Amino acid sequence: MATFRKFEEIKAWEKARQLTVAVYAATRQGEFSRDFGLRDQIQRAVVSIGSNIAEGFERNGNKEFVKFLYYAKGSAGEVQSQLYAAKDLGYIDDIRFRELYDAARLVADMIGALIKSMKESGYQGSRYLKPEPRTP
Repeated sequence: MATFRKFEEIKAWEKARQLTVAVYAATRQGEFSRDFGLRDQIQRAVVSIGSNIAEGFERNGNKEFVKFLYYAKGSAGEVQSQLYAAKDLGYIDDIRFRELYDAARLVADMIGALIKSMKESGYQGSRYLKPEPRTP
């Protein structure tokens, strides 16, 4: 398992960042840009993915990190659901839907794999190593 020294090294965070750019581009087009409710909700959800990865990483320890990874994974699912609404309303075509949906699915899968790996390995990482007890 890789050791992360900063959240920017986490591949799922980088993919979430790319997804954010893609979703924002899609929400700036046509009718999607004028549906303030759906547009704002999907933008908040997609930003939440990377934000939760970063926030969890900066928290104190793996238990908190994993908790925030679950939040991030949930936000990826929220984006996927909202993409269906955008497709059903005719805001995005089938091709764009599939591109964005698959990108969100990939991010969710990457986060899930990271959670599983951390839980199985008891990962402590350099940021979370407890100091050795001092001997008098």
